[in-house]
Amino acid sequence: MALAVWSEAARAEFRRHWRLLLAAAIGFSFTSVITASTGLFIEPISREFGWSRALVSSGVSITAILAFLASPLFGTFIDRWGTRRMAIPGLVLMALVIASLSLLTGSTLQWFIVWTIYGIATLATKSTVWTAAVNSTFDAGRGLGLGLVLSGSALAQAISPPLADFLIERFGWRNAFVWLGLGWGSLAIILCFAWLRDGYDISRRARLAAGPEGANAPLLNVPGLSVAQAWRDPNLWRIAISTFIIMTATIALVVHQIPILSEVGVDRTTAAAYAGIAGLVGILGKLVTGALLDRYPARWVGGFTMLATSTTFVLLLWPGAPTGAIVAAMMINGYAGGTKLQLVGYLTAAYTGMRKFGTIFGAMASLIAAGSGLGPVLGGWIYDTWGTYTPLLWGGFALMLLSSFLLFGLRAYPEWKKLEGAAAAA
Repeated sequence: MALAVWSEAARAEFRRHWRLLLAAAIGFSFTSVITASTGLFIEPISREFGWSRALVSSGVSITAILAFLASPLFGTFIDRWGTRRMAIPGLVLMALVIASLSLLTGSTLQWFIVWTIYGIATLATKSTVWTAAVNSTFDAGRGLGLGLVLSGSALAQAISPPLADFLIERFGWRNAFVWLGLGWGSLAIILCFAWLRDGYDISRRARLAAGPEGANAPLLNVPGLSVAQAWRDPNLWRIAISTFIIMTATIALVVHQIPILSEVGVDRTTAAAYAGIAGLVGILGKLVTGALLDRYPARWVGGFTMLATSTTFVLLLWPGAPTGAIVAAMMINGYAGGTKLQLVGYLTAAYTGMRKFGTIFGAMASLIAAGSGLGPVLGGWIYDTWGTYTPLLWGGFALMLLSSFLLFGLRAYPEWKKLEGAAAAA
């Protein structure tokens, strides 16, 4: 009976808000295009300008540094303004900046300036925005809703590598940036302009209808922890540390996966195809994980997912690995590793509620950014120092085991969903 009630409630939410899910998924996919395709641009840019792999990888790291410093501030903007007023301007700026990478001249100063502007755009389109949109709108189907929206990154991982490889081979790396920025970006902007309307917008309309009495009310007047309470919560510390570890290891693998596969004897075109397979499997992983999160404790779902992810690093350590092992490694990484943002978004909402979700998840986004920035440069530095990615793979294996241990140790979370449902009914 409980499952039937859940299913009917979830179906009702999806009938009302499927357009929001589609717009947010495409919007989030666009924010992941550069990360997913960076590995294809490393070689041609390095060859043309004589740059090291660490320097070429630094563009993602510059973005991550800015996100680390400013994500908490932009999280408070979500609590104050909602997601729509953040996402649409950010997507427009991001599309223009990606296209502008076609104008690189070999100046490192120009490289740093362009990526700094890109970093500003990402602050308004981080996972915080899309996660807040779903969490503010969905209750019974929150886990699956997050899975559908955050599948956007898996979609980018599936399409971007083979698409970027095709564009580079056909038009050159400069025009590839133009196609990725203005093509994909335009679709994301149009859909979000039309359909990105979530719980924050519903609450804003209710405040306006309430007149002067609603003017001073919080944009989302629901239960949850204050920022000070969240700071003292040991569960949040476990989630935070685990998040940093996961992002450091998995983003390093994603950015360097093409060179890593080349190291075990896979040519670039085949490696791009394998990366695409991982992205497609990642979509399935997010959907399955979302359904599991709505039925089972998130600490168990997250713990087993990270445990599975550790096997990817071991399989890629296999010298002269057969095709089956390589494909298995990419599929496991796509399935398990692709759920990391979904897990941290769900876990944060589960343990803090939505009262100050934007601000609290903004702090989590800082750790996501720190790990995302450290991982690519660390991977490049390891290769430049040792001439192999083997130390990176062993380190990733150990970090995934530690992350799994931290998530398994979480305590049961409060029943925020019931409290939020009661507040909405009232």
